[in-house]
Amino acid sequence: MTVRWGVSPIGWVNDDLPSLGAGTPLATILDDAAAIGFAGIERGGVFPAEPAALAQVLQGAGLALAGAWHGSGLLAHGLAGERAAIEVQAALLDACGCGVFVLAETSGAVHGRRDVALRARPRLAPGEWPAFGAMLTALGDRLAERGQRLAYHYHLGTVVEDADDLARLIDATGESVGLVIDTGHARLGGIDPVAVIRDHPARVAHVHAKDVRPGVAAATIGQGASFLDGVLAGMFTVPGDGAIDFAPVCAALRAIGYAGWIVIEAEQDPALAPPAAYARAGLAHLKALWG
Repeated sequence: MTVRWGVSPIGWVNDDLPSLGAGTPLATILDDAAAIGFAGIERGGVFPAEPAALAQVLQGAGLALAGAWHGSGLLAHGLAGERAAIEVQAALLDACGCGVFVLAETSGAVHGRRDVALRARPRLAPGEWPAFGAMLTALGDRLAERGQRLAYHYHLGTVVEDADDLARLIDATGESVGLVIDTGHARLGGIDPVAVIRDHPARVAHVHAKDVRPGVAAATIGQGASFLDGVLAGMFTVPGDGAIDFAPVCAALRAIGYAGWIVIEAEQDPALAPPAAYARAGLAHLKALWG
């Protein structure tokens, strides 16, 4: 069984708060990722949006595309209203040989707003889940026909944040809807990633590995601060630098034969947490556990 080790550029330049890392050249991000030894990198906002240009840039750096965030507005616009944007993203992934479509529903989401408390995030009423799940399943089926796997990303500040949300999502969707196992968002959202991996192995489509500092989270988002306030204060870090024990996570992934991407990720201020050094340390920590 072989996993592929990737990295998110969010430690270099933060798409939710572009002032973090503003002005960092794309070449620096790519050179750092390649020098550390990552096989791939996820797409960030400073990357080309045109498929051929993105493929060329990645090829020049010797990196594969490990994924690309897509914030959907299914609840606001319906599947038909989102079709064009989804097709653009799918075409970009195709051009770069990436088979995983990372998606989070961002209708009403607050994670990108520093003026809104995280606790004000949107929620779905029980009766709204079936229709939402049906749209996601239809999308997952459509993507599967073109060789891509839908990987739903539960995320703080969105309609799928906590364990109850995730359970409802799984119940409302078919097997074509996979999951991003994000350890950091799981820990702060009250989700047990090991249990999700164990109980829903067929759903595990992608992994984001990041650590958390619970004391910082408690002092910020736990007291009514925004998601971005928590990020700025340092509630996230790379594996091995926080409170999460990644040994059970790695063991659970090995037990199901996981062979996709494991992406090192941490939303941090690069002026306080040098991104290359942190990414290198996170990768080393996980590789030592993986064996």
